[in-house]
Amino acid sequence: MDKRVKKLQATIQELGLDAFLITNEFSLKYLSGFDGLDGDGCLVVTPNQVTLITDARYQEALEQSLPKDVSLEITRDYYQIAKKVLDDEAYRKVGFETSVSYELYRTLYQLFGDQLVPENNIVEKQREVKDANEVSVLKKSTLLASEGFSALVNYVRVGLTERQISNWLNNWMLENGAEKPSFDTIVASGYRSALPHGSASNKKLQRGEVVTVDFGYYVDGYTSDITRTIALGDPGDELKNVYNIVHEAQERMFKTIKPGADGQEVDAAGRDYIQQQGFGNYYNHGSGHGIGLDIHEGPNFGPRWKSNVIEENNVMTVEPGIYLPGKGGVRIEDDLLITKNGYEQITTADRDLIIL
Repeated sequence: MDKRVKKLQATIQELGLDAFLITNEFSLKYLSGFDGLDGDGCLVVTPNQVTLITDARYQEALEQSLPKDVSLEITRDYYQIAKKVLDDEAYRKVGFETSVSYELYRTLYQLFGDQLVPENNIVEKQREVKDANEVSVLKKSTLLASEGFSALVNYVRVGLTERQISNWLNNWMLENGAEKPSFDTIVASGYRSALPHGSASNKKLQRGEVVTVDFGYYVDGYTSDITRTIALGDPGDELKNVYNIVHEAQERMFKTIKPGADGQEVDAAGRDYIQQQGFGNYYNHGSGHGIGLDIHEGPNFGPRWKSNVIEENNVMTVEPGIYLPGKGGVRIEDDLLITKNGYEQITTADRDLIIL
């Protein structure tokens, strides 16, 4: 944790800030190493000190786990104490996260007034580059998700509902080491697979349909994010062709991925191919994003993300898709570790079309 805090302190000084207030629950965990706050409290970081402010529910656990150079303040009035910690003329510019709610901004403004300086994605940007321990945990998380999909293939059959599939997968993941899902599992079959984010319903699976399953689960605090599309019997030539196009689009994206590539460039490698095959109007979402403590982190792959340049030790999803209204859709999503010269695919589930 010390390295993370020191890096943030250096960034604060580079920005000309005297202090920075952190309230984002994932950034609190990232900087404190404590996985129990759920956003209850704030961290006050100055160039020379760090103070965690939270309430008595966490006092005993924090006193045992916090590094000795982090001060702990126990209160229910987090921001009054933050003001007290920074009640010195040396703290003239106090940064805060632009992601805070308007209600919290009003509270902070009442306390700090024009001392406040809005800053966007300071800790989030730091979180994008994973350290060795984070990479190890993410590999564990994505491996479990891959194993979960392989187990699910042996369960899926005609007549089950989408919700039954989602519930079965949830039970399997939790029983085999996952902590919790990072979002509601998507199970979309037949015509519903043309919905990129179709929540599992009571619709029953039928012969000849494709089924898209998109899920992510936390293991040791870090999430996975994987999507596979399978078929229940022969789905027909059109959807098999669509699957092959999506598969090839993902392959083309893989080939562009290396440190220094930007999000627009990687996206275009897949999107342009899908467009050339006549399905450009049916690909209507971004092509990938970072994962880690949160399910959606930077950088991003998409037409608007030229400024997002990927770096070694980013962990990214790559997820092209085609969605034909009334017929069905295909998405394939894998998690990659960006390496010095390219990438390492850390999801291991079969990417070829599985026909049950």
